[in-house]
Amino acid sequence: MALIKSISGIRGTIGGKPGESLTPVDIVKFSAAYGTWIRKTGVAAAKVVLGRDARKSGPEVASLVTTTLRRLGITVVDLGLATTPTVELAVTGLAASGGIIITASHNPGQWNALKLLNEKGEFLSAQDGNEVLMIAAMEDYCFAGIGEEGEYIEDNSWHKKHIDMVAGLGLVDRKAIADAGFTVALDCVNSVGGIILPQLLTSLGVKKVVGINMEPDGIFAHNPEPLPENLTEIMKKVVEEKADLAFVVDPDVDRLAIVCEDGSYFGEEYTLVAVSDYVLRHTKGNTVSNMSSTMALGMTTREHGCDYFSAPVGEVNVVTEMKLREAVIGGEGNGGVIYPASHYGRDALVGIALFLTHLAKSGKNCSALRATYPDLFIAKNKVEIEGGTDFFSITQKIKKHYAGVNIDERDGLKVDLGDRWIHIRKSNTEPIIRIYTEAANEREANLLANEVITIVKI
Repeated sequence: MALIKSISGIRGTIGGKPGESLTPVDIVKFSAAYGTWIRKTGVAAAKVVLGRDARKSGPEVASLVTTTLRRLGITVVDLGLATTPTVELAVTGLAASGGIIITASHNPGQWNALKLLNEKGEFLSAQDGNEVLMIAAMEDYCFAGIGEEGEYIEDNSWHKKHIDMVAGLGLVDRKAIADAGFTVALDCVNSVGGIILPQLLTSLGVKKVVGINMEPDGIFAHNPEPLPENLTEIMKKVVEEKADLAFVVDPDVDRLAIVCEDGSYFGEEYTLVAVSDYVLRHTKGNTVSNMSSTMALGMTTREHGCDYFSAPVGEVNVVTEMKLREAVIGGEGNGGVIYPASHYGRDALVGIALFLTHLAKSGKNCSALRATYPDLFIAKNKVEIEGGTDFFSITQKIKKHYAGVNIDERDGLKVDLGDRWIHIRKSNTEPIIRIYTEAANEREANLLANEVITIVKI
């Protein structure tokens, strides 16, 4: 069993003992802390938007969250089954005080979580998140009496509003998509993508949609993280149906992976690269991704005569850097596309619409489009460390070994070797160090990783 508290919310496995896993006690405690933080912002008529993915535990968690917030005098607007970006858009669209998304994202079905949003529909800053954690630790909240509870409102209109927003973006060309006559396959891992994505594709003019794992029953047909080893079924489906490509999303639809017409994996890292390439062809400006994402984005950005910037890992950090740099596109290498012209949140619907327009206008098939981007490889390793091991001393050894090169210490240690890089980070929840390396191919990335692992273990 596990329970992880962070500035962005609380995440854990359902059942077990309070404080050790995600139990009703923990859900109420954390919801009350968030609601108290909302009330401290001084909003007279506080309102929180609520949405959830299709996990089996979702209705129970939603009920606990709703009751807790209402007993704090907060109105709850319940979207029901909704994607993370849909909830984010609804927060601003309804002028709400914040939002809670009940989803454990790519984690397996026994997990669930509360993702917390501010009034901008964005994840909490470190300062705000720490304040919520402090309120929870001190149990510093006070519930309303009879007749003082907040309202409960159901609102099922936001799927259509989200789709209309995406279809109406200036760089989304529905005519080009329709003229291409695409057949698109989908794998929605039996969650909310199965509701909204077929509607989106129809709205965009896609000729034919074929899907697997579309029923939003929360029984995930495979590990829900959209990595190639989990996508063998959709890879076969694309070829069998002679589809032009397939889109794969995680349970809350903020990550987007693509499978080409020949069943090959486009590469989750390259979702953002391809979408950014299309955006930069029409809107010159800066790009941003996190420090563990592929350097192919920087290479593509510079080909357009624009500047690339990195940010520490975490969506809130990427968004902060994007605003600072006035980036026109950004996100994370896990398939998370953030397009400020829509909103500052990872949104697979936006990614799908922009990618389909790019593919239609390119005149290429999906695998040929992928071949136009750098073919790099990221190796992801981890090393267990003994209790009490000083991460600082490890970083000093690595800095000494790679003396004279560009080193970034904003998030662990990032070593820039020009055509290769190393990023090491200490886990906040496990006694491990994560070691990411990128190079021209798998062999070189692994050799670089082994070099670092040797240094770490000395």
